[in-house]
Amino acid sequence: MDMERVNSMGFGEFVDVFGNIIEKCPLVAAAVWSQRPFSNLEDLESHFFAFIDALPRSGQEGILRCHPDLAGRDLQQGTLTAESQREQSQAGLTSLDADDRLRLQRLNAQYRERFGFPFVLAARLSDRDAVPRELARRLHCQPESELRTALGEVKKIGHLRLVDLLGAHPARVEPPRGWRSECQ
Repeated sequence: MDMERVNSMGFGEFVDVFGNIIEKCPLVAAAVWSQRPFSNLEDLESHFFAFIDALPRSGQEGILRCHPDLAGRDLQQGTLTAESQREQSQAGLTSLDADDRLRLQRLNAQYRERFGFPFVLAARLSDRDAVPRELARRLHCQPESELRTALGEVKKIGHLRLVDLLGAHPARVEPPRGWRSECQ
């Protein structure tokens, strides 16, 4: 899909197409639509991310709460969005054995208890062995740092979803600097 087509979309079509760039947050796409025209993928992406950055903390946490637990209940019940299903599958999270699923379930619960939102990770840039390690590592982060890290992961996911929709083949696989975990 080219940018001319994106810029010519009506409100409803734009929200239908881009409504899940940010997981289960079509409101973000609705707000971004009014910023047309977009010059390119990076311009479109910057509007999505500027909206997230401008939200108060409660709104940012709300965006994080829209994400499913990795290998969690939504996966088991078949209620993931198509994008999340594909991303978790690519990371190998759809074929975990019972012990690995239980381990992730426990880590997800600890994380949610500590931070008040689910663990968010761009699963497509990870794999089934790295996910629990990263989750366990980030459990030790300070809340403010972890909020920024989790929002960075939302942006990575959004970047990859936009690339998928626009058929772009970016020179970079990893999104721009500044999206890495702040907790070491």
